[in-house]
Amino acid sequence: MSVYAVTGSASGMGLETAVRLRQAGHTVIGVDLDSADIVADLSTSAGRRTAADGVLAASDGRLNGAVLAAGVGPGPGPARLRSITQVNVFGVIDLLDAWRPALAATGSAKVVVFGSNSTTTTPLVPARAVRALLASDPDKAIRSVRFFGKNASALLYAASKIAVSRWVRRNAVSTEWAGAGVRMNVLAPGAIMTPLLEEQLSSPDRARYVRSFPVPTGGFGAAGQLADWAVFMLSDAAEFLCGSIVVVDGGTDAYFRADDWPSPVPLSGLVRYFRRFRPWSTPRSAGGSG
Repeated sequence: MSVYAVTGSASGMGLETAVRLRQAGHTVIGVDLDSADIVADLSTSAGRRTAADGVLAASDGRLNGAVLAAGVGPGPGPARLRSITQVNVFGVIDLLDAWRPALAATGSAKVVVFGSNSTTTTPLVPARAVRALLASDPDKAIRSVRFFGKNASALLYAASKIAVSRWVRRNAVSTEWAGAGVRMNVLAPGAIMTPLLEEQLSSPDRARYVRSFPVPTGGFGAAGQLADWAVFMLSDAAEFLCGSIVVVDGGTDAYFRADDWPSPVPLSGLVRYFRRFRPWSTPRSAGGSG
């Protein structure tokens, strides 16, 4: 049986994922603020180090996979803004950087990072906030959204999920990850009935906004449905899945962006390809006259 680390294991989609893995006979090392194998606060650097070290010790330095489901949603107050950046971005990047050798040690590991369809359905997300988060500058990211007032946390939340999704896609295809046998992907849920959504629905103003958002299939998704997706993305069937973002949102993304995806590779991508592989040149060993 396999050994998996799951953050956010005490509630919502993280809990449902941990339950399914344990029912299948796997060992799960849960990480959360309480009711977990490793109790740690991912909103602080010390807490992230506790989580990283605790999982490595409990797994004896070998992980078959990891599910990064811990997250902080939009909400009032400056403390919420900081928690969004720390948990949603660095609570993923710092842990995966620390766990990469343990994942590579198994030769065929899978990583599922919980993103969000807010990355493609939230308008006016400041690009500078995303850039700041990828540059490990949360203070600059927070400053870039403050003037949006009561909408600041929603925009920062979307920025945090864009940043972590881009980090995954950039690193998933690298020698250090894909080349080491680690498959890393993003699962992007829409409106799923979790404690985070319940909190939003408890506010009349936010509830009206949430309920009015288009979900073509109707209603909200269930945490267990997303957990089933996560378990699939940890399985051998996902061996050829690498750097992908799987959107499971009842059709909301398609509603807003039916013609935006798929789209051709941008010129910048072709330039990187040609600079790296130089396909126009013929190696001498292949008969080139040089």
